[in-house]
Amino acid sequence: MRMNGERKFIKGNEAVGYGAMAAGLRCYFGYPITPQNEIPEFLSSALPAAGGEFVQAESELAAANMLLGAVSTGVRAMTSSSSPGISLMQEAISYMAGSELPGVIVNMNRGGPGLGDIGPAQGDYFQSTRGGGHGDYRTLVLAPSTCQEAYDMMIASFDLAFKYRNPVLMLGDGIIGGMKEPVTMWQPERPADHAEAWQVDGAAGREKRLIRSLRLDEGELAQHNRHLAAKYEAMKAEARAECFLTDDAELVVVAFGSMGRIAKSGIRKLRSEGFKVGLVRPITLYPFPADVLETLAAQGKRFLTIEQNTGQMVEDVRLAIRRHADSEFFGMMPGELPGAEDLMAPMLDAVRRK
Repeated sequence: MRMNGERKFIKGNEAVGYGAMAAGLRCYFGYPITPQNEIPEFLSSALPAAGGEFVQAESELAAANMLLGAVSTGVRAMTSSSSPGISLMQEAISYMAGSELPGVIVNMNRGGPGLGDIGPAQGDYFQSTRGGGHGDYRTLVLAPSTCQEAYDMMIASFDLAFKYRNPVLMLGDGIIGGMKEPVTMWQPERPADHAEAWQVDGAAGREKRLIRSLRLDEGELAQHNRHLAAKYEAMKAEARAECFLTDDAELVVVAFGSMGRIAKSGIRKLRSEGFKVGLVRPITLYPFPADVLETLAAQGKRFLTIEQNTGQMVEDVRLAIRRHADSEFFGMMPGELPGAEDLMAPMLDAVRRK
């Protein structure tokens, strides 16, 4: 699929599929759930036509374990789901992290807890950034706010997964997945995956390899966890954020994904009325761009964190700025469809409150 420079008017879910194929996707395993259904729907025809493999598994649990098996052979593979489906995948994701396998997982977050609804929400922030499953591990987490970013971040997700031999999760929601925008297609210069040292591809002519997360020898697990901890520390070099009108801002709004996009529209309107409000939109949720926020906090700026949940990322914001400032919080509830006007009132209240 070579479409450098071609522009397509597509949904965010379709942009995920196109981006994954541009990144070299060979295998997809998934199970239907709203609001991410257009991802497997698109890939069910596009991926086999490009010579790849598409499998609709019998469940999300099965899909995640199929992903584990595929990536152990060194191929680029992925799965996708929405909130309760991602919950079912957590055991396999923990196994992939423990086995150092480069799987890619997309979560189009829906409302919860429980079955909730099929509308947009950001209630899966904790699940995504704290590992989500059992054990002491992390996944890299990217959060798009546009269809173009959904395309671009799929390419980045596969590269990061192989760079760190670790699962990478892209966290969107029903807004990102369902909206349509022009997306410019581009074909990356693909870096070497360097999977030849660990992939399971037949042992003819070499020593056997064993990919595992079970470590029972005395001290073996402790040594492995030290190795993983050092890798997670190295991941901090990948922290990214968009800073919008923060140089002279008195109030800095922190919001990610679709809420960051909506907040930016509100900030433009407030700026036109003379209010000095800026935005930091974390692009990587793990590693979190703490240094960006701490630098702004040291300049004496005030903060308002906005999320579509009852307060999750705000904990990371407060940790980042704790030496200099605190952050107020405003939460839109899952089940509500926010617009720029809904966010302007809390911004205005905060900027006026000296």
